[in-house]
Amino acid sequence: MIKFTRKKREKGSKERMSQNNPRRAGKIQMSEAIPTGMFLTLSGGFQDAYTYFSRGNVFANAQTGNIVLLGTHMANREWGLAMRYLAPVLAFVAGVYVAEHIRRVYKDRTDCFLHWRQIVVAIEIVVLFAVGFMPETMNMAANILVSFVCSMQVNAFRKIKGSPYASTMCIGNLRNATASFYAYRHSKDKKILDKCLRYYIVIIIFALGATLGSVLTERFGVKTIWFSCAMLLVSFLIMFVHEQIEEEGEL
Repeated sequence: MIKFTRKKREKGSKERMSQNNPRRAGKIQMSEAIPTGMFLTLSGGFQDAYTYFSRGNVFANAQTGNIVLLGTHMANREWGLAMRYLAPVLAFVAGVYVAEHIRRVYKDRTDCFLHWRQIVVAIEIVVLFAVGFMPETMNMAANILVSFVCSMQVNAFRKIKGSPYASTMCIGNLRNATASFYAYRHSKDKKILDKCLRYYIVIIIFALGATLGSVLTERFGVKTIWFSCAMLLVSFLIMFVHEQIEEEGEL
């Protein structure tokens, strides 16, 4: 009788955990949904093209390139040019820190109608909208702000449909796509193939965003970043679908 009661309690406990955590019941939170990720990725590629072609050949998102150029100019003792690439790197670091603080403060809050990731996107939209008003004489400040919000985005949105990914750069996505393709070749698992294709689609979307950013920058100049704001707004609105619950132990 005692064993039966204990098993019944354990079963009831598991059912409650499943009800309280949609992820365990097979649902994906909307911040990880494919539509959300695609618009974030489109915006990520767009931002890189915007800062490179409109803001002095600086990458807002790809800090590896900025660090390489920083080291090159330091070697040539071109301190002014080196500072141009150091500033966005430091801004990127600051953005990660702020995003982590937002997650810590708002993750478990019940008195806020916004998901903490929506707060990150809202800040990104406001900052990028302000960047559109900055003339080319303020390119360094503009690049700092874009790098800052970019790092907030990449830190807040780490998965798409349960798989790790980055919405503002491609190297990790390319590695994961190729590794998944290799795994599929040997396992013939359709789920792994879907994962592989999803990564390659993300890469294509990023490239399309960069292409769009390059074309529109030629016509609209520094105000082109407002198109990125529109893409982010779509992601922001998608997340109002109430299926998002944080995974226990999420980093």
